Amino acid sequence: MNHHTVVLNAGKEKPVLNGHPWIFSGAIKSEPKPQESMPGDLVDVLDSKKQFIARGYYNHLSQIRVRVLTRNAQEFIHEDFLKQRISASIARRNHVLSNGLTTGVRLVAHESDQLPGLVVDQFGAWVSFQILTAGMDVWRKEIIKILLELLKPDVLIERSDEAVREKEGLKQHKQVHYGQIGDGSVQFLENGIKFVADVLNGHKTGFYLDQRDSRRIVGQYAKEKLVLNCFSYTGGFAVSCAQGGATKIVNVDESMPALDIARRHLSMNGFDPSQHEFLKADVFSYLRELRSKQQFFDMIILDPPKFITSTSQMDKACRGYKDLNLLAMQLLRPGGLLATFSCSGLIDRDLFQKVVFGASVDAKSEMQIVQHLSQAEDHPVLLSFPESMYLKGMLLRKV
Repeated sequence: MNHHTVVLNAGKEKPVLNGHPWIFSGAIKSEPKPQESMPGDLVDVLDSKKQFIARGYYNHLSQIRVRVLTRNAQEFIHEDFLKQRISASIARRNHVLSNGLTTGVRLVAHESDQLPGLVVDQFGAWVSFQILTAGMDVWRKEIIKILLELLKPDVLIERSDEAVREKEGLKQHKQVHYGQIGDGSVQFLENGIKFVADVLNGHKTGFYLDQRDSRRIVGQYAKEKLVLNCFSYTGGFAVSCAQGGATKIVNVDESMPALDIARRHLSMNGFDPSQHEFLKADVFSYLRELRSKQQFFDMIILDPPKFITSTSQMDKACRGYKDLNLLAMQLLRPGGLLATFSCSGLIDRDLFQKVVFGASVDAKSEMQIVQHLSQAEDHPVLLSFPESMYLKGMLLRKV
């Protein structure tokens, strides 16, 4: 692997010195010529006075030219460096697994764990990982070796099949590296609830572990409530609400296979799926249909997929969130609860709250914030990298 130098424009070093892990093309004064470097090559980052400020990996194909790995000039990037970082990241999650009630956990959360481009999730004795950047892709063999050595999983599967890899000049990649995977699903626990992760074909690495805390909190408010669970996916919120004593849960999603798993999740945890509804439908259209029929609910959950992948989509995404929340508020009974989320990293908490406020004005609904909700603790937010706060939510009450 080649090692190059990147020099920043004057005044562009402050974010790097403050700990931000990304360096964009516009901050760079000089960089390797495309024919001189391969995506993922290591670079030393120098300020405009040619003083060392960071070391990371470089990709001329990406607008994020450099992803910083260290600010220590004496720290060199090799297999032992990766092993130490991954080992430290795993150790930080030990308490999440310590009581035995949770066996599904995110062990490595990319930039937040100083390993940009790497995600590692554990589901019981299975481990699923993603490599999303060229700089990490270079180290695939070493990463596989390290994960097998540190975690000794029964199955190790790679789910590097995200479209974002294409921005790095990489093809999507999915592969079982170790073990027998059968139908690709594995059972694990979340706060004592049994779930199944489809690590072979499910979204991301197989399950949305980041909503663990929100599922528990929302479930505590579900007693004797009629619940509308929108974008229900495999029914994580449904099981938590059933456990919390909900009388009926209407689950709406565009994926029938996901709804089938939601039924299975309820059944696995001792609940009768026939007491609840599972509808394959477009959520926006279905909410309008409910409004025309004047059907109301005690609790509504909105956990949509990401609405925005670039700033050019900001206005459209905000309109989408506003429309969605407005419809939900109109379907809530007085005193009803709305759990609403955005996993779009480009929309920060303040903007999301303003959008939801705008929806409440148009819906003529007075709403109280009961709780702010966020990603679980094994998806930490790096203070120097606010972009790692991607999941924000609110539990609201209609006054």
